[in-house]
This record gives sequence, C-alpha cells and structure tokens, in this order.
Amino acid sequence: MSGLLDLPRLPIVLGAGRSGLAAAAALADAGREVTLVDDDPAGISGAPVPVVGPAEVEYEGCEAIIRSPGVPNGHPVLQAAHERGIPIWSEVELGYRLLPPGARVVGITGTNGKTTTTELVGAMLYEAGLPHQVCGNVGIALCEVAPLLPEGAIVVCELSSFQLEDIISFHCDAAALTNITPDHLDRHGSIEEYQRIKLRIFETQDEQDTAVLNVDDPFCADQRRVPGDAAVVRVRGLDAEQLGYGGSRLRGDHNRENVAVAAALARAVGASEEAIAAAVRGFRPVAHRLEDCGAADGVRFWNDSKATNVDAALKALTAFPDEPVRLILGGSDKGADFAPLAAALAGRIERAYLTGPAGARMAAPLERYGVDAVACSGLDDAVRRAAGDSASGDHVLLAPACASFDEFSDYAARGARFRLLAAELGAA
Repeated sequence: MSGLLDLPRLPIVLGAGRSGLAAAAALADAGREVTLVDDDPAGISGAPVPVVGPAEVEYEGCEAIIRSPGVPNGHPVLQAAHERGIPIWSEVELGYRLLPPGARVVGITGTNGKTTTTELVGAMLYEAGLPHQVCGNVGIALCEVAPLLPEGAIVVCELSSFQLEDIISFHCDAAALTNITPDHLDRHGSIEEYQRIKLRIFETQDEQDTAVLNVDDPFCADQRRVPGDAAVVRVRGLDAEQLGYGGSRLRGDHNRENVAVAAALARAVGASEEAIAAAVRGFRPVAHRLEDCGAADGVRFWNDSKATNVDAALKALTAFPDEPVRLILGGSDKGADFAPLAAALAGRIERAYLTGPAGARMAAPLERYGVDAVACSGLDDAVRRAAGDSASGDHVLLAPACASFDEFSDYAARGARFRLLAAELGAA
C-alpha cells in the first residue's frame, strides 16, 4: 500500500448518507472540487459541500462517481455515468486511496456474521497492542478515518456486497468470507451474481496475502480456489474451542465460526495466540446480535434483531440446543422463501409470534409444518404475549428472519425497542 493513490478530478459523490458525506468531506479536504448529489438535497443538513439534485449534475470533466452503498443500480446519475464512460467507485475504493503509506487492510464480508467477526478482529488486535481502526459497514466510513491514520496502521473493514460491487484497486492484506446465503437479491438479481460480488473481496490479493474461508458454510466449502492469488486458509467453528470459546460470553454455532474466522485474520497480521484467546474470553456480544437483555421471573430475553434473513434466524436457535424458545418472527417482506424456516422450526420451538407483512405470509408454511404460531399486531404485542406465555426457564428470542421497515427505521431501532420492552417487563 503506497498511500494516496490518484484521486479523481471533479468527482461526483452520489448519496448524502453517512458514507457519502464522509467521501465528500475527504475529497474536499484533499483539494478536489466535489459535487455532492442527493435525491432530496433540501433535506440534507451539515454537508461539507453544497448538495444538488440529480437534474443539476454537470458531468463534463468528471473522472469518477463515488456511489453510496444504498443507491440502487438504476439511479439516473449512474445511468448517465455508464453512457459517458465515467468510472463508478464505492466509498471504500476512495477510502483505500486515502490510506497512509504502509497501512494494511483486513476485510470481512459474508451474508451473516460480518459485524461480530469485524469487532472480534479489532478486539484481538487491541489485546496484541497493534494499532488499528475498525470501520466500514460496521458504522464508521473508511473515508472518515483513512486520512487520520498513522503510517502502518491496520484497518479492519466490514464490507457489504453493495460496497464490493464498485471496487477497483481496493486490496486486502487479509480477507475473509464468513458465509453466503440468499440475500439482497432485489439488488443483485440472482444468487450467482450476489456470490460473484462477495468473492470480489479476494480478487486483488497477491501471494503475500491471506484469504480465509469458513468451511462450515456450504458455499465456502465448495470453493476449491478463490479469485486472486492469496494463500487460502480454511477454518471451521470447531477451531474456536481451542481459543476458549466455551468459557466466553458468546453462544451458538455461528459465533464459533465467527471466532475461528477472526482468529485466522488476526494471526495473518501479527496477533499472538495469547492475545487472540484473551480477546475471546473478554468479548461481549455486539448489540442486536444475540444480545442478552436480562431475565424476569426466570424468563430470559435475547435481542437478535440483526437476524434479518432465514439463515441468521436459524443460526440464532443453535444457541439454545435443548432449551425452550418462544420466537418472535416477521417484519417487512423481502420475498424470502419461508418453507425452510418452517421445516426447521417444527418441534423445535414452543411458539412463534408473527409480526408485519412477512409474519402474515409465514403463517401458512408454519401451519403446514405443525408449528404453533400466533399473529400479533406488532413487536410490542409480540413481546408481551411471548412473555405472558412463558414459564421460568423459557427464552424469548427476537430473531425475526426479516427486515424491520414495517415498524422501524432499521434493525437497530427494532432491537432497541425490544430491549426497552424487556426492561419494562422487569428484565435485569
């Protein structure tokens, strides 16, 4: 990594969300004349440069358009870029070019487990005393921190498929794929295209780099090779037991896999086994990811609001192999097939509490598989009914298998409401 690779002239930043604002600020600070575009320019406050609407964009002389992750492929500014042959970059591509000399990048992608794995790597590097910054899809834009880092710092970056879609030179010294299950097909069109984009995390790697695959995941296990030329390290959840996973605060098969992947990445950039094991022992689950919200009258409440697809919800259940679970499901409907969920839940849970449009559509497959389920008017109703039905020793688990947009702005708002409801019911 040489630091400060070429930055585009007259760049256009599309989307004035968190990453778009960070990209525009970084470019302005680097002396570039930036155009920041948003569909609702009047609704943007605190922007580092003036904001214009799509109809006001001037493309003459523009060398790159930096797209915020949430901007859809059919956006008119992107269409205009394709017609004019203007390259489209993701925000992390720009952030990579702003990194100082000697910086190293650890990248994590996958359908589920990205954030926990990213935070675990950060904890391991902290225990090892290695200068690092956690960023990316986890909450802090790479462009926000890249210009501030010292030479030789390690960047631990969570990467979504939306961010990987438009990388060019972005390069990971160590990169991992946690798993692949169907998700974001409304954006990518097919599971094959989604898989191809996820694998892009490896494509710029060379022989000195490390690519980590979680072979407990069927897709990862099937990859005999990956794009790029990195040395491939294959791990499985069982590897986490040697790091003291059984004595940690983490639960479930999926977190075993996250620990194993994180450990391989941390080793690749110089963390010792002692530091890795210490981080596992002290790690607290990330908010909204199988978060323990306390117990009331022997009933424990678990917030896994980030389980926004079927596979994530089923992984959450592995944390309770022989314990009674009352499962809160549903939310906004992304068109997922709920038959595999219903089949897996048969004989496995005490009752399902269904919310939102997706919950309504789940009712039929759950009934076919003999799963006891009840329709609820919303999350508040579901939590209170689940708690009222519970006996001491039961677990009330929010692992909805769906997005949150029927009632909430995002999964975090849904999880925060669940946490508050548990507290109102006396959980501590």
